[in-house]
Amino acid sequence: MKPRHIALAVLVAAVWGLNFVLIDVGLKSFPPLLFCALRFTVVAVPAIFFIGPPRVAWRWVLAVGFVLGVLKFGSLFLGMHEGMPAGLSSLVLQSQAVFTALFAAGMLRERPGPRRIAGLALATVGIALAAADNGLGGPVRSFALVIAAAVAWGLSNVLTRKAAPPDLLRWMVWVSAVPPLPLLALSLLVEGPRADLHALASITPAGLGTVVYVGLLATLFGFGAWGFLLRTYDAGAVAPYSLLVPVFGMSSAWLLLGEAITPPAGGAALLVIAGIALSALPASAPRRLLAALGRSARSGTRRGAQGRASEPAAGRVPLPRP
Repeated sequence: MKPRHIALAVLVAAVWGLNFVLIDVGLKSFPPLLFCALRFTVVAVPAIFFIGPPRVAWRWVLAVGFVLGVLKFGSLFLGMHEGMPAGLSSLVLQSQAVFTALFAAGMLRERPGPRRIAGLALATVGIALAAADNGLGGPVRSFALVIAAAVAWGLSNVLTRKAAPPDLLRWMVWVSAVPPLPLLALSLLVEGPRADLHALASITPAGLGTVVYVGLLATLFGFGAWGFLLRTYDAGAVAPYSLLVPVFGMSSAWLLLGEAITPPAGGAALLVIAGIALSALPASAPRRLLAALGRSARSGTRRGAQGRASEPAAGRVPLPRP
């Protein structure tokens, strides 16, 4: 990967990691289901009127829109609203890799090899360690809701693979058009019209900013840039950078929200990231990443040497070039 594309991949991971902190902030301004509905509304409107049709069967748009938008993000927002820390949520949600493998085995007849099974087992141990650590200081219900979000994410991953959308950004806009109405109906039923109206009437710049961030930056920019990288490079070259999401999520929650990273939580993070890396990445991925960084450093050195060789002699002014 070119250095600027490596920087773009790291930026997307940082945007997605910081997204959990912004969700935590936004939940102080909105009821969780209403917040989730607003998130997908700003993604879909007005983009849906300019991007053209989804280029996949409508049944896949509706299925993924409901599973990803209503079940996954609804459960995630509810879990964080009920006390699940932002940093830990960014880590536990990565258990979607385990559930993706399970759904793929059942729906796509994929049989994971020994290395992938070992990696998923390692990630599961990490999630169990995180669960034990959270169980000592947090509500079990909130942890279970984030696990439910990971299950829904795993299912939506397999459904998306079956749909095979040719354009990830266009796909996300159309998928985002499905959840707002069901989420709004659930919010009116569960959270009540009074709470929703009060939140909308007393909206603050901070609350509005969180909606814009989780909708436009984390979703439109994030998936648009990630889709561009996947179209430009092999998936094995791009995928390693997604492992930075919980790193950015936990570190930003520590810096901005004051969430402590306990030794068990740190150990759980290492196990989950290592397990996902072992199970989801090709064996050559670490070598590719190191090779890309090495090429970047060497090209920078060569450009510096060429720049020094082309410097004009003292007292001479170089002619401008077209």
